[in-house]
Amino acid sequence: MLNGAKILSGTDVAKEIRERLKKEVAEIRRQVPTLVPGLAIVQVGGREDSNVYIRMKIKAAEEIGMYAEHVQLPRSTTQDELLATVKRLNEDPCFHGIIVQMPLDSETPIDAHLITDAVSPEKDVDGLNTINEGRVATGDMSGFLPCTPNGCMELIKRTGTPIAGSYAVVIGRSKIVGTPMSELLKWADATVTVAHSKTKNLNLLIKKADILVVAVGRPEMVRGAWIKPGAVVIDCGINSIPDPTKKSGQRLVGDVKYEEALPVASHVTPVPGGVGPMTVAMLMQNTVQSAQRVARRLIEMEFRWCLKPLPLKLTEPVPSDIEIARAQEPKDVAVLAQEIGLIPSEVSLYGTKKAKVSLKVLQRLQYEDDAKYVVVAGITPTPLGEGKSTTLVGLVQALTAHKRCNSIACLRQPSQGPTFGIKGGAAGGGYSQVIPMEDFNLHLTGDIHAVTAANNLLAAQLDARIFHEATQTDQALYERLVPAVKGSRKFAPIQLRRLKRLGIEKTDPYALTPDEIRRFARLNIDPHNVVWTRVLDVNDRYLRKITIGLSPTEKNLTRDTSFAISVSSEIMAILALATGLEDMKQRLAKMVVAFDKAGTPVTADDLGVTGSMMVLLKDAIEPTLMQTLEGTPVLVHAGPFANIAHGCSSIVADDIGMKLAGKRGYVVTEAGFGSDIGMEKFFNIKCRASGKVPNAVVLVTTVRALKMHGGGPIVTAGAPLRREYMSENLDLLEKGLPNLLKHIENGLKYGVPVVVAINAHGTDTAAEHELVQKAAKAAGAFDAIVSNHWAKGGEGAAELAQAVIDACNRPSEFKLLYDLDMSIEDKIVRIAKEMYGAGTIELNSKVRDAIRLYTEKGFGKLPICMAKTSMSLTGDPSAKGAPKDFKLVINDICLSAGAGFIVPMCGEISKMPGLPTRPSIFDIDLNTETGEIEGLF
Repeated sequence: MLNGAKILSGTDVAKEIRERLKKEVAEIRRQVPTLVPGLAIVQVGGREDSNVYIRMKIKAAEEIGMYAEHVQLPRSTTQDELLATVKRLNEDPCFHGIIVQMPLDSETPIDAHLITDAVSPEKDVDGLNTINEGRVATGDMSGFLPCTPNGCMELIKRTGTPIAGSYAVVIGRSKIVGTPMSELLKWADATVTVAHSKTKNLNLLIKKADILVVAVGRPEMVRGAWIKPGAVVIDCGINSIPDPTKKSGQRLVGDVKYEEALPVASHVTPVPGGVGPMTVAMLMQNTVQSAQRVARRLIEMEFRWCLKPLPLKLTEPVPSDIEIARAQEPKDVAVLAQEIGLIPSEVSLYGTKKAKVSLKVLQRLQYEDDAKYVVVAGITPTPLGEGKSTTLVGLVQALTAHKRCNSIACLRQPSQGPTFGIKGGAAGGGYSQVIPMEDFNLHLTGDIHAVTAANNLLAAQLDARIFHEATQTDQALYERLVPAVKGSRKFAPIQLRRLKRLGIEKTDPYALTPDEIRRFARLNIDPHNVVWTRVLDVNDRYLRKITIGLSPTEKNLTRDTSFAISVSSEIMAILALATGLEDMKQRLAKMVVAFDKAGTPVTADDLGVTGSMMVLLKDAIEPTLMQTLEGTPVLVHAGPFANIAHGCSSIVADDIGMKLAGKRGYVVTEAGFGSDIGMEKFFNIKCRASGKVPNAVVLVTTVRALKMHGGGPIVTAGAPLRREYMSENLDLLEKGLPNLLKHIENGLKYGVPVVVAINAHGTDTAAEHELVQKAAKAAGAFDAIVSNHWAKGGEGAAELAQAVIDACNRPSEFKLLYDLDMSIEDKIVRIAKEMYGAGTIELNSKVRDAIRLYTEKGFGKLPICMAKTSMSLTGDPSAKGAPKDFKLVINDICLSAGAGFIVPMCGEISKMPGLPTRPSIFDIDLNTETGEIEGLF
């Protein structure tokens, strides 16, 4: 210290840095309370020197308010296992920084360079990934700077010695210190020489250095006589040498002879207490910077997806749907997932064009604000088709690709019944489609098949239980239900739940009395009061009524039953209404499948099937990610029958969409059929279950449909349209307007703005459009827009998109139609009068008896899911327009306890459609040369 050299205390500087970082972490938490900067430290083996460093890092992280996790793996860890751990941490949003502690203490060979390169560059807070190293080498400091060199630079700056123009010598060329140190000095405008242990005349080279950084790994190699007077000396070495004066017999020294350097240099770092603490401080700083980047993205509410729309090549006349779909090459779904903010662990790829989305995204984004919520409904549909799905797709294309808003379409999965029957596909049409349309309209990811399997497993167990109870004594039945395994009997968890429902608190199978055994073992199902049926995802009229049990093995235990189409299964409704796995499990358990001979409901849980159904449905609860023709996201999920159930896509798909789209985004979902059926159930059943508040209704209409409601000629599928539909006819159109006006009125009763979308056709005239627009606005519609999305894609729906944006900016005044405390009959009356325009409601004695039973059994406060024709506001499908004060007859009623609603039946509602004389089957084929599916439309 003769010349007044200063000791550069890394300990003191690191403490200052930690104090600053502590304030920065507090500011992150203030701005985003749910965000805690997280650091993962991965260690293989248990070297004690590594453990010391890890404890230092964890202590520093805790001191500044960060979360640090020590991920310790055994010495037996293989390279692939370590890579899998790094991959998991890369995808875990809780961690903003990842380091792999070196050296790796493994029994198996592991390529350390491969491991450091496996750490995501966005989380590589050690700065060792080749990408981050390459950035430093080219002067790009936007990535993470390596910790030790960055700490050295901070210490040099603290000396006040100008770096620019200085001559710097770096002793050592390692990837971790020497090489990046030389790059940082170079880009700070120093003249840099990199030397090493084999450099000739090293002492003469060192003598010229204004700044000397030593990282060679040789104890006290650099002597004081080699150092230029007044130089800044940064000693990165840490070596253990013998010292009998120490209790351990060892002491730590650097690569520089410290006592000799002090009288010569202007500043010297001690060992320990110099570079080491700075390395840890820079690691903390990099991790906080990583968390700050995440926080900025969350804070900036103007955040937009980095989504690249696919351009359309519009053609006139508009080609067939399949030609348009095949002319567009979809983007890889993994790319789409990344564009909308999904992380790889939340996406399960099914090839390259569709993927399942994990419900884990809801947990990750649970504190994010929801997007605006828009539902698309229609007027009373006609055989002409109003293009509700096409309008929904076109609207989302316009919002995302043309208005540059985050926007997701949520659609139901089509059943194979209509695809092979007469309706055809449901992927939209023209230049507003979901692609690939073949995947969309067929198996997709197998959800409907999973529903079919779960439904039929329950049906099989139900009939098997009836058979076994009829052919066994109480004791024999009990012993088979609770079999002895290795001499001991044990209740399954689902059996313990049944005991609890019976009021039996015992858990020991040997402790039950004979009466308790009988009550537990016998469900006493009334074969004449079984409400559960088997399902199949095809239109098959001959399954509408069948007799089962005709085999001699069933001992004459026959009964009449039926099949329904898979999408009418209560399990499909549950899939659409469940908010998560546990909610789905509880709903499945509560499904009433039959009544016993005393009139008590028998549930799926009583039959012991709940867990097995969950196993079959565990993947089905995840929505499927697809895309529109313009490369914008679509979530396809569930497909409950709109007549029997509520006819909406799933709650989880909407929830995921609203979190991904964010506060300034939009989720556009669908309601089956018209406002009287789909929209009413969307509001009173789905929104009640989800707790979501809709911001706007888009009501789809067409000039052609309104003419039919005005008394136009009957339309037959496949037959040429009559002149009335092909040319201007204002009188006929005006007579049909009451149907549209009724649907507008229905939407307004919920306090939600209604935007009328006039789905344009080439035969419409400007005068017809103007007539519809004026009438809609006069009836209270927020706006009425002519949309040409079928012919022009999102561009043709841009005006509609703007109207939806404007409508969503209005404060929501949403209210439900009825209170659940109302009686079942009063709720039915409220819906019939308010939504349909009915004058009187007639309930037959069978329905009244069922209502009394449901009320007695505790189901009276469930919402109502009316089952009636979609083709009319009344119960008569031939009654068009907007009839008033008619009589609505409720001729049957059933319970969907798991789905959580009661279903009154108006007229004959078939749950199993039949094939027409000429179904679409005739047109669908596989081209065996190209592998393409033909005939879908």
